[in-house]
Amino acid sequence: MKNNILTTEVVAKCNNLIKEPGILIPVTDIEKMIFTIRGVQVMFDRNLAQLYGVTTSRINQQVNRNIARFPESFRFQLTAEERDEVVAKCNNLQSLKYNPKLPFVFTEQGVAQLSSVLHSPVAIEASVKIMNAFVSMRRFMVTNAMVFQRLDAIEHHQLVADQRIDEIFKRIDSGLQPTQGIFFDGQIFDAYQFIGDLIRSAKKEIVLFDNYVDDTVLTMLDKRRKKVSATICTRAVSNQLKLDMEKHNAQYQPIKIITFDKVHDRFLCIDNTVYHIGASLKDLGKKWFAFSKMEITTEELSYKIKQ
Repeated sequence: MKNNILTTEVVAKCNNLIKEPGILIPVTDIEKMIFTIRGVQVMFDRNLAQLYGVTTSRINQQVNRNIARFPESFRFQLTAEERDEVVAKCNNLQSLKYNPKLPFVFTEQGVAQLSSVLHSPVAIEASVKIMNAFVSMRRFMVTNAMVFQRLDAIEHHQLVADQRIDEIFKRIDSGLQPTQGIFFDGQIFDAYQFIGDLIRSAKKEIVLFDNYVDDTVLTMLDKRRKKVSATICTRAVSNQLKLDMEKHNAQYQPIKIITFDKVHDRFLCIDNTVYHIGASLKDLGKKWFAFSKMEITTEELSYKIKQ
């Protein structure tokens, strides 16, 4: 989890921060004022002022008069970068953007110390509620630690996948054919663009082995260059597919279709290169699928088919 600024669960809550001050605020609402910055849970001076029923300047004035009680581990000032990231992620803290003074935040220990310099029954009662909120948030973090770790792992895998996809497109742009990769759920356009680039790279012929073909596959094959032949090998040709083929071939560069029931997986042959494709072309990006360049050539594959 990103350690220096807002955590995921706090960002999700921050847009519902309360606006009315007072010590009768429920603990659950106070939790929405707790952020994770620099790896520790903190509260903004302005939010504490709301709870204590005083001004922000009053809080910081009392702290400065008793500064020895507030080391940096109890209270620290945000950097401009930290403030800007908070503002970007929390709509109800937008006013911080226009304040020339960088805000201060208090850790749990700082909040406890704060009640000792604000001599009032309100401050004491508010501090009790705030401490309970900190405890509740800490319990929430511990209880859901595994969930956050899994979210981080998914985010990491997604980042790695995106980097691999970028590498794939760079190889295509440079004229080099990629050897293997994986597309995750939702990467529909990326997968579609990748297969489209492969089809456009063909110079002589394209042969597709796919038992689940519809008119979208015909559209994809139309991305090929002129005079590049295209053949579909599929288990069965439905009446709908037959009609689609007839209509397509009457208007566009013809595509040949062959009934072939000896193949279970999907293979895309680009000239003399064979790719194993983990999903039917019509379902690209709907679920995770991988692709890999095979050691066998199209000529060798054709020889196996004829045997």
